[in-house]
Amino acid sequence: MKLKKIRSAESRLPLKFKVWIYFVMFTLMVFFLLWLFQILFLQKFYERMKVHGAEQSAAQISQSFESIRDENFYDLITDIAMKNDLCVEVLDRHCRTVFSEEVLGDCLIHGRENKTFSYIQEISQSDKHIIRDRVKNPRSGYDMLIYGCTLGDADKPDGYLLVNSALVPVGSTVMIIKQQLMIITIILIIAAFFISMYLSAHLSAPIDRITRSAEELAKGNFNTKFDGRGYLEAKKLADTLTYAEKELSKVDTMQRDLIANVSHDLRTPLTMLKAYAEMIRDLSGDNPVKRNEHLEIIINETDRLALLVNDILDLSKLESGKQKLTPSEFGISSKLSEIIDRFAGLSEKKGYTIEFAPDEERTVCCDVVKIEQVIYNLINNAINYTGEDKKVYVRQINKPDGVLIEVSDTGQGIEEDKIKLIFDKYYRSENHKREVVGTGLGLSIVKAVLKLHDYDYGVRSTLGKGSTFWFKINL
Repeated sequence: MKLKKIRSAESRLPLKFKVWIYFVMFTLMVFFLLWLFQILFLQKFYERMKVHGAEQSAAQISQSFESIRDENFYDLITDIAMKNDLCVEVLDRHCRTVFSEEVLGDCLIHGRENKTFSYIQEISQSDKHIIRDRVKNPRSGYDMLIYGCTLGDADKPDGYLLVNSALVPVGSTVMIIKQQLMIITIILIIAAFFISMYLSAHLSAPIDRITRSAEELAKGNFNTKFDGRGYLEAKKLADTLTYAEKELSKVDTMQRDLIANVSHDLRTPLTMLKAYAEMIRDLSGDNPVKRNEHLEIIINETDRLALLVNDILDLSKLESGKQKLTPSEFGISSKLSEIIDRFAGLSEKKGYTIEFAPDEERTVCCDVVKIEQVIYNLINNAINYTGEDKKVYVRQINKPDGVLIEVSDTGQGIEEDKIKLIFDKYYRSENHKREVVGTGLGLSIVKAVLKLHDYDYGVRSTLGKGSTFWFKINL
């Protein structure tokens, strides 16, 4: 519960403040670690380093030993002693000094406090013939490290090696470092404060601009500019919101057009229904001929309303994904012939000719009811837009991987920039010369059904020669 409250509180903090807090916390953590290791543990680090260095130097000298009189051996000792601030004493098997390198000036193996003999006794008595002693120098008061070992064979040594290193207190060094760190800490904390404020403001500025633009978009202003200058993520977010704005603008336009078109299509038949109902009531109620004529118009307009409502419902179900396919096997040639036969009445009444060019019968598997709707809508669209010859062509072309269905008209065609709009709701080409039959949703339903089947579809059009709508039923 507490974690949820903390997260809720964090979610209310602005980005600018969060960035500033994190940067300051990081700076303080760095200085805390710096003070911790440089001040509190400096002495221990120093002592451990000196002990390790002295032992390593002694081990290197011991491993390089070949002969008590080897000049190269003594040159190596001198070099190691000078580089590591070590006093070195080499003795023969009789404990006589054969080489001595004094660097410290006052150590425990040279000068007044010389205890060489006692150290050699310790080496001889130890199990591994090695000693590591930490001894306080009575004159300087410093702790001294004594490292001793045999040279050559441990049981019958050729000589002995003693190394002395001073563990100098670093208290004064610590005080100097502390004063320096104090000054550096104050300067860098002040600098970090202003740098973090600048960085937080710089990082949050694009987000603030995009947020203000998004608020304008939420109010319905689709001309909002999203400025993502600053860094890559902000630019990507701005580009995404710009794309979303364009899509929302299209949806808003389509929604307005849909409402306008539906309102128009509903208003006309409703007005006629009311007008003819009033005429039956006031004028033709006692005249059977006129009454039947008026009732026929009312029935036709009611059918038109029902068709519009059904198309809207069908399209809504298809686009929402609630409509499910019911596949079944059927012969496509016979189905095309059956659908074309339904237009026989229209052909006889208004002079349209539908020419069908079938291919060999082929069995396909898809939702027969919805594919019938697609073919019917494409033929109906071709009838609305065909030329003065009133001819429509339907072709079945068998392919190795499916059946291609084409429906062509001889109308004025579609402009290239309008082809991509032809399947939108309520879009109607202006290249027609007669009253358009339908609701304006036919091609939108075609598109939705074919997408639901995952079938390829499209349109080819040449101005002045007509258009061909096609789709392919996959096997």
